[in-house]
Amino acid sequence: MNATIDNKVAGALELKDLCKSFGSGLSYTPVLHKAHFEARRGELLMLVGPSGCGKTTLLSILAGTLHADEGEVNVLGHPLHALSESQRTAFRSKHLGFIFQQFNLIPTIDVAENVSVPLLIQGLGNREARRRAVAMLERVGLGKRAHEKPLKLSGGEQQRVAIARALVHNPPLVLCDEPTSALDSENGVAVMELLREAANEPGRTVIVVTHDPRIYHYADRMAEMEDGRIFRVLSGAEEIRTHHPAF
Repeated sequence: MNATIDNKVAGALELKDLCKSFGSGLSYTPVLHKAHFEARRGELLMLVGPSGCGKTTLLSILAGTLHADEGEVNVLGHPLHALSESQRTAFRSKHLGFIFQQFNLIPTIDVAENVSVPLLIQGLGNREARRRAVAMLERVGLGKRAHEKPLKLSGGEQQRVAIARALVHNPPLVLCDEPTSALDSENGVAVMELLREAANEPGRTVIVVTHDPRIYHYADRMAEMEDGRIFRVLSGAEEIRTHHPAF
């Protein structure tokens, strides 16, 4: 699962002076206000804050699925704010993996086919894509379930399938939106152990948006958001525990 990125890039990503709002007139809603954000290679960084503070909007801008109104978005050395829609789509398919709260698996195809999707998008043949998908499922402990349909799996198993799908094409950047909030403690731990392992891969960065204090101790750093801004970044377990003693 080795990820590869341009070694000339000092960090995995950097966002500068991001502003984003929705609507206009009386329905105008500012979401991000001159937000700064950076992430490093080889870390698991958590993005936390109250609902409505802009976390998901920030994650969508990182993924290139949403435009900022102002500011710069540099991801793995690519200025996403300056790329065309087709260029951003190509960038995502090669460099990014996504893990969602609700799994987003396709119920009509089997587990291995779900995991194969990023490889097929890149143009890999069906046979080789399935072989790699099954190998990745074995890595997450689900090799024997490759022929099952997703709805026959438990919630924890479905999230492990989603992790396999996110990692199968060896992306250097993995974005996770509330990956444990729909899971019980045991399955949440299993998912975070996999994400922690993924973050340890050379050159890879894992960013986790979360409300779940049960998993804070997995973070190398934590960026805290409020009112559309990053107001504090905590480094290391001791500093995170000082500000979040409940975890």
